[in-house]
Amino acid sequence: MFRQETQSRVAVFCAPGLEEIEGLTVVDLLFRAGIPCDTVAVTPERQVTSSHEVTIVCDRSIADEDFDFDAYDMLVLPGGIPGTPNLRATEPLCAALRSFAERGRPLAAICAAPSILAELGLLTGRRATSNPGFQHVLAERGAELAADEPVVVDGPFITSQGAGTAMAFGLEIVRHFLGDEAVERVRAGVVLR
Repeated sequence: MFRQETQSRVAVFCAPGLEEIEGLTVVDLLFRAGIPCDTVAVTPERQVTSSHEVTIVCDRSIADEDFDFDAYDMLVLPGGIPGTPNLRATEPLCAALRSFAERGRPLAAICAAPSILAELGLLTGRRATSNPGFQHVLAERGAELAADEPVVVDGPFITSQGAGTAMAFGLEIVRHFLGDEAVERVRAGVVLR
């Protein structure tokens, strides 16, 4: 049973070829914490197939007539290949990422997806991490690379390394909205030691 703990709402963007653990772990943990969250397809179809051939039926699509990026308090980018390049090729999403960054609104990205933020010039001078295979993109675009940290928070940006750090990434998003007590409650609920 979902018990809403905040009015804040999160969008997790799903592109064909996403890494499903990185997207759905966040969705699961936000649900457990009581943070409203929508899965949002970047395609007109709400059905998205992951890099491992798992089909996800999203709550919304950015092509929905009434879709509004500003209805969300945080935008989350899962990684995966070709999910990340597919997110990067979605111009309305990239425009929203720029707009959120300009206004100091929170953005979160994991695995290869922090490279999108770097390519858009949003991580310049910021501490960040990503999948090791994409860390050079962050460094080349002026981020202060925290190569060995599983999750890095710098101001409104939360970045993480990959599927193995998805739980820590999701909990950091919970912390952003509800604080340490909610993180401990969710950790206990999923038996994370």
